[in-house]
Amino acid sequence: MFVELMPLLAGRTVLITVAKVDDKTLRVNVIPTQAKADENPALTTPLTITGPPEELDAELGKHLAGYVQTHQHTASTLAEAKATMEAAAKAAQEEARRKAEERKKAIQKPSATATPASSAPAEPVPASASTGTLGLFPPPTPEPTATQSKGGLAL
Repeated sequence: MFVELMPLLAGRTVLITVAKVDDKTLRVNVIPTQAKADENPALTTPLTITGPPEELDAELGKHLAGYVQTHQHTASTLAEAKATMEAAAKAAQEEARRKAEERKKAIQKPSATATPASSAPAEPVPASASTGTLGLFPPPTPEPTATQSKGGLAL
């Protein structure tokens, strides 16, 4: 039983409780403690085995070996997923930074290549440009307000 637990004990403390369920049955709980504060709670999932003492003597080691192997696989998978997510986040930040620099260069490029005002003839500004419509639409005219002739509310 303890040989099977050794890989799990390498990185964390394991609590083992044994309780008598009835005259012929025991319940064994194997509870790994949290190794780090930011560790995934899945790595503290307990193993509970219930059975007669003879069966527990014969089978507990095999169940513990499978549990420890699954625990280690889960820890490895979580570590890989975390590393992949961190790499993806870093790549996304680099891409965003690169695009921001490209936009900044694109904005600076036209102003650097603009022709001086003295070499180009000045064009008159259309009257509609001051209203912000650039001659596309006529200036808005106020609509007349409709009223009723015989009392009541104005519509």
